[in-house]
Amino acid sequence: MRTPSRRTALIVAAALAVFAWAADQLTKIWVESTMTLGEQTEVLPPVLYWRYHLNPGAAFSMGTDYTWVFTLIMIGVLGYVAFKSRDLGGSWLWTLGLGGLAGGVAGNLTDRIFRAPSLTEEGFNSFGQGHVVDFIAVPNFAIFNIADSFIVCSIIAICTMMIFGLNLDGTREHDTAKPDAAEHDTAKPDTAKPASKRPATSTPDAAETDV
Repeated sequence: MRTPSRRTALIVAAALAVFAWAADQLTKIWVESTMTLGEQTEVLPPVLYWRYHLNPGAAFSMGTDYTWVFTLIMIGVLGYVAFKSRDLGGSWLWTLGLGGLAGGVAGNLTDRIFRAPSLTEEGFNSFGQGHVVDFIAVPNFAIFNIADSFIVCSIIAICTMMIFGLNLDGTREHDTAKPDAAEHDTAKPDTAKPASKRPATSTPDAAETDV
């Protein structure tokens, strides 16, 4: 498969981000319109259920008194992704990783800003205090949503690429070090002194003696 150009990478990343955001918001609207808060529906019991839940905090409902902090963090993450996307090109993995992360963060950020109690019928009540809609429930785990899935998968992929030294532009850390080594190797012939050759000399005296 051909590696993506910078323009192609940006388009694909943006398209994936929009898809992730739309899938997240549409499923949340579906849950709100078909289920009551706290209701649970069997999907693939005992492995998977739909359970309507509102999360005012972060993952596992932590930090419920500091919702606005998570809103600022998500805004910062989006800004960082937008900044780093300028270096995209040459790696499909980084393209999908940043696109999925941006879409997932944007999905939950939309809840923080445009859902109650941040936004009420009277208008905006407080900044970034909206509760995130969660509905995917599996045994012995927190309830989550589509945006969380994109965020977690993207972070795992990004961390893996960083561990293995894959750069945004598709190069690897050990590849960037090769030119220096090559320059060092090519410099050796210049510094090495050529072996001196002793000029051939005639030995007339020895020849005369033999005669």
